[in-house]
Amino acid sequence: MRSRDYDQDFRYRAGRTRTWGLVLLSLAALLWAWCAVLLLMPYEVDEEPDDEYPAECESRLFTDRATANEGLRNGDYCGDERDWPEVIAVLGASLPVSITGVGLYTVGTVSRRMSAHSEAMRELDVLARTPKS
Repeated sequence: MRSRDYDQDFRYRAGRTRTWGLVLLSLAALLWAWCAVLLLMPYEVDEEPDDEYPAECESRLFTDRATANEGLRNGDYCGDERDWPEVIAVLGASLPVSITGVGLYTVGTVSRRMSAHSEAMRELDVLARTPKS
């Protein structure tokens, strides 16, 4: 295999690695968005199955009252509907996905840049060796 073919194959593989990194970062962004929805958006809770008038609950993060955090102790169903372990699990699942995505994206980008740099250095060496007329 000639060096040019090897270099093109190397860049292709580096591009695929970078693409996988972007895919994982996109997945992590979706998990972060889901976590934000769970924390920031108000929601409704059925106190009974097929409840005609569900209880309206404030967001888990921005609440003026304690309804989102007190739970059934005060006769409120809001605290159990969106529990903190679910939010923490979503956030915890996003961490390895985002770390792996950043790693793959960085490796792919650096590999492509180093390949381009090596090619530029080879071309400069060829130019330096040619006799000037």
